[in-house]
Amino acid sequence: MPKIVDAAQRRQEIVGAVCRIIATDGLERASLREVADVAGLAVGSVRHYFDSSDDLLAYSFAAVSDRILARLHARLAGLGQSADDPDDSRAVLTLLGEFLPLDEERALDACAWLAFRNAARIRPVLAAEADRSHRAVAAVVGRVITRLLHGDEASAAGAGPQLVTAAEHLLATLDGLTMHALLQPGWMSPEMCRDVLESHLEGLRRRVGASH
Repeated sequence: MPKIVDAAQRRQEIVGAVCRIIATDGLERASLREVADVAGLAVGSVRHYFDSSDDLLAYSFAAVSDRILARLHARLAGLGQSADDPDDSRAVLTLLGEFLPLDEERALDACAWLAFRNAARIRPVLAAEADRSHRAVAAVVGRVITRLLHGDEASAAGAGPQLVTAAEHLLATLDGLTMHALLQPGWMSPEMCRDVLESHLEGLRRRVGASH
């Protein structure tokens, strides 16, 4: 009797192989044949799901983005009722930590996501996903900033430029921490990432408080 293969699971296994190759050898090595070898599959099995390397990379980019976004939205749903609650501040730090390479799973996703975003500058097949994922991540950060600085969307209605600047500042901080932690893991430890991020958020609150 032929073995029944779960197509969704097999695609995720293939995406996992893509991420491991990116982390160890770079995105350019993520060909159909190389991915098949790392996944322990025949190249024909990979071609059954993906017609070309471009098709494989575009799918993998979207899958990695969706994994990161799923973790972020799960944390968003767990935030408390008040932005002034100390538990809520810790929950925000935990949420933003989903962007950072704080463990092996998040490090693989972060490494792949940065590589895909960088490659999208010169590979049109990745451009649409780069735009989609950036907008989705920016929307999450925007909600976090609104909550941190104004408590709710209604009270933030007149602070559009301020919120945009704060959100871009936080996005740049997260990107910088991610890159630093991936390139210098012996120095930028998970604990230091959290400390820097917490300091950044406290600085945001102080600057906004001083402006009111």
